[in-house]
Amino acid sequence: MKTILLKFSGPLQSWGTNSHFEIRNTDAHPSKSGVIGMIAAGLGYSRDDDENLARLNCLSYAVRIDQTGELLRDYHTAKKYKENGTFERTYVTTRYYLQDAVFIVALSCDDEKLIDDVKTAVMFPYYSLYLGRRSLPPTAELFLGVFDSDAVTILKEYPWQASPWYKKKNSARLRIYADETLLKSEKVEIRNDVALSFSQQRGRKFNPRAEFCLPIVLEKNQDHDAFDSVGEV
Repeated sequence: MKTILLKFSGPLQSWGTNSHFEIRNTDAHPSKSGVIGMIAAGLGYSRDDDENLARLNCLSYAVRIDQTGELLRDYHTAKKYKENGTFERTYVTTRYYLQDAVFIVALSCDDEKLIDDVKTAVMFPYYSLYLGRRSLPPTAELFLGVFDSDAVTILKEYPWQASPWYKKKNSARLRIYADETLLKSEKVEIRNDVALSFSQQRGRKFNPRAEFCLPIVLEKNQDHDAFDSVGEV
């Protein structure tokens, strides 16, 4: 079993699995479909490439919330035009973001070639990567390494990645959310989070996904060498 770790810590993130055009929500932690879409972009897959998308869906997924962040509400106005180019109306859209959040994402499988492809997508992306929306790039410390273990075990052990100011105010009581195949728990959420297609012509298609939650406690004062995050190049 190989697991690749990614750190999502951009200034803003947005991971909506239940949004409409006028209201774009965000979940409290990254969606599997959003992460799979990011990897697909990094590999240069087209939106109509459902076959390769299904291959990426074979990855097991888990995420640890290291820094919860704050919800940000953004106000937009947009203009709508008729097909003949005539102005029709102006309407309001509301978009939600997570600011100052930090997540550790784990993707694992037994197929080492697939793990290598994910690493290539992150290290040498074909298309630009973003944290849920095109205007939200990740930080440079995205790739944390490849490990010989399953996703949940790694997330139980990996050092806490929250900002120093956040650690001073909060305990290291964190939560892991994982695929039902990785984790069994009484705390379960159902998200519309299995990406079947990202096609704009045929329409995006998603299936429900069960996600289990595991509370954990890390050592608060773990030493972390920033150069370790460079990982295996």
